[in-house]
Amino acid sequence: MKVVIVDDEPLARERLRRLLADCSDCSVAAEAGDGETALRCVREQAPDAVLLDVHMPGMDGLAVARILAEAELPPAVIFVTAYSEHALSAHNSHAAGYLLKPVRRDDLAAALARARRPSRAQLAALADHGDGEASPRYVTARTRDGIDRVAVDDILYFWADRKYTTVYHRTGEMLIDQSLLTLEQSLAPAFMRIHRKALVACRHITGLRFDGQGDARITLRHVADSVPVSRRRLADVRTLLES
Repeated sequence: MKVVIVDDEPLARERLRRLLADCSDCSVAAEAGDGETALRCVREQAPDAVLLDVHMPGMDGLAVARILAEAELPPAVIFVTAYSEHALSAHNSHAAGYLLKPVRRDDLAAALARARRPSRAQLAALADHGDGEASPRYVTARTRDGIDRVAVDDILYFWADRKYTTVYHRTGEMLIDQSLLTLEQSLAPAFMRIHRKALVACRHITGLRFDGQGDARITLRHVADSVPVSRRRLADVRTLLES
């Protein structure tokens, strides 16, 4: 895992560098003491994660994180701060986590473990730009009148029922004969299996709710209906929403 360290205090950067030296699969790709340099380092090094100080002169860490989130494949951002009140801002920016100074080795290891999972910003970028492989851009269905197709970006979720799968998209639905397993293999990680019958577009998930019986359901953009989440998939959904 390539990491960029960003902090205006040299001693803070040195401490993070020492802690990362104990991480066998991590390497420091670059260091920066201000926001502008941080953005340049990320462009040049394409790191997997950025350890980002929140309180810096000039462009602060929150501003840097907002710019990074707009990249085609944004790195995971882990905020490092002496001010606990920044935790809410870190959460709202979909950061992989935040660390309070002085950073402890165990806390850093836990944050890096979370950073190894794709964030919502990364998943959205993968859906928009692809991952370099031949990911399908459309899903097609044969009908009595010919062939219909819908763009993958417009698909909200797939629901399997016996031999067929229903594609729910922004303007309606259509029936296809592809299995959820095949779809999951070709569309991951932009789509997540949340139930044995449901495959959902991560970018369109807006929340997690529980009904009166305690069963979990996710809410999605563009549709009023919610989709059930199985108990075995619930932890994965929570991780996605909290990343």
